[in-house]
Amino acid sequence: MPVSSLTHPAVENALDLLETGFECGGMITLVGECEVEYDGRASSHLPAGERLVILKPDGTLLVHRDEQRKPVNWQPPGSTHSTRIDDNRLIVESVRTSPHEEIEITFETLIQASLLELDDTSRLALEGSEEDLRQRILENPDVLEEGFQAMMTERETSAGAVDIYGEDANGTPTIVELKRRRVGPDAVGQLNRYVAALERNHPGRSVRGILVAPSVTDRAEELLATENLEFISLTTEESESIRL
Repeated sequence: MPVSSLTHPAVENALDLLETGFECGGMITLVGECEVEYDGRASSHLPAGERLVILKPDGTLLVHRDEQRKPVNWQPPGSTHSTRIDDNRLIVESVRTSPHEEIEITFETLIQASLLELDDTSRLALEGSEEDLRQRILENPDVLEEGFQAMMTERETSAGAVDIYGEDANGTPTIVELKRRRVGPDAVGQLNRYVAALERNHPGRSVRGILVAPSVTDRAEELLATENLEFISLTTEESESIRL
């Protein structure tokens, strides 16, 4: 794992390191006082503060504070990174084309800049099956959400068989679709068809749809919001569920 690391670098040296990293496909980390401008589906400004910025060769960009696990700003894989110097300040820009989103990070000071060429071709091995996930929920429905009652598995609808059918704490019919791996828009579409089929059988009564999987893609997350469906991150392991 070749590593290049600069401490309190001059902006010209930091610029060279970033350009080298972009050319060789390395992962870059920057630590310093910066402000962040975002423009896309909305606009935001993050005033100056000391932060960790990570630029990955797949186009991912993450801006981390010194607390919490989620980045305060980010760009997904497929974005394009560039850098320049303006008024003796290092500026890093990341652009996503569809939908169009831009993040511009202006460093007032740089504490550290590193370039790492990582060799990691291994795939994450997921253990457990959808049946394991189903049994975990059936044995402890509160792991899904407090008050959920599972009433039937493999309930038939005109759109196919539902993994788990039940009711939430308010008595609302609820469909739970289980996936053991990270999923995309197809899984959301499948869940939406189940919900629509059940609502046709219960005119005037709303039906909740919950997708349960370890994670979802950005496009799936957007589609869930559009279709008024829900997502809970859950695996076969004993871990805390995360709702979107």
